[in-house]
Amino acid sequence: MHTNIVTRHASHPDDVKGYDTQKLRDHFLLENIFQEDQITGVYTTFDRLIVGGIAPVNKALELETVDQLKAEYFLERRELGIINVGAPTLVTVDGTDHKLNTKEALYIGRGVKEVVFNPSAEGKTLLYFNSAPAHKAYPTKKVGLEDAEKVELGSLENSNHRVINKLIVNSVVESCQLQMGMTELKPGSVWNTMPAHTHDRRMEAYFYFDLAEDATVCHYMGQPQETRHIWMTNHQAVISPAWSIHAGSGTSNYTFIWGMAGENLDYGDMDKVAPVDMK
Repeated sequence: MHTNIVTRHASHPDDVKGYDTQKLRDHFLLENIFQEDQITGVYTTFDRLIVGGIAPVNKALELETVDQLKAEYFLERRELGIINVGAPTLVTVDGTDHKLNTKEALYIGRGVKEVVFNPSAEGKTLLYFNSAPAHKAYPTKKVGLEDAEKVELGSLENSNHRVINKLIVNSVVESCQLQMGMTELKPGSVWNTMPAHTHDRRMEAYFYFDLAEDATVCHYMGQPQETRHIWMTNHQAVISPAWSIHAGSGTSNYTFIWGMAGENLDYGDMDKVAPVDMK
């Protein structure tokens, strides 16, 4: 087996109020998701999302089923979203090759039996993925940056000038509940998702990359009046419950991938929180 998926259970917000630094990190932070010749990740009982990384180096890696799914194959009852954060590579889906360049996405629908991740001939293969339960089969679709729905927000004056690339959203790709996208901060900007928000109808996961070795991001979470923070470095992910805000500030600009699963596919379904109201 080259697949290692561990389970993390959902946490009640009243309980999280009492977590110290290490307990917050143990429950919500994914520190080492890229491991050579492995598929690694976390199965969270928050909306049953699986978050992880794929790093084939010496051999191709096939997506194997895991015990948590009690399924004959991984995508028997699931859909999968992949975003390439490494060198250009090939992903083979039921015998068909899909070339993914850096920062391109691939949606794979329910019912696909064989997914193979191939080492790149051009550098490190680093594929970030999210997977959610699916009630219907939708076709596999590659999404390049030119296909994304783009939104430019913020300003340099407020240190939050950024471009949101909506890659796997219902205006671009048909999916059951999975949504994924990538937000790129402009040089000189360090804040993401500010003003912050929650959305009780779905949870979210963040993955931070394009960070220098000595750079960090402070990720903010918790209920708006009971916030907490987790310090993160390059190629780390964090789970954000539906009751939690999700925002960050870095020591330099960076890129992050957001993925959501839950009740609906309305990207704008959120409850905004004014910065002056947070505590």
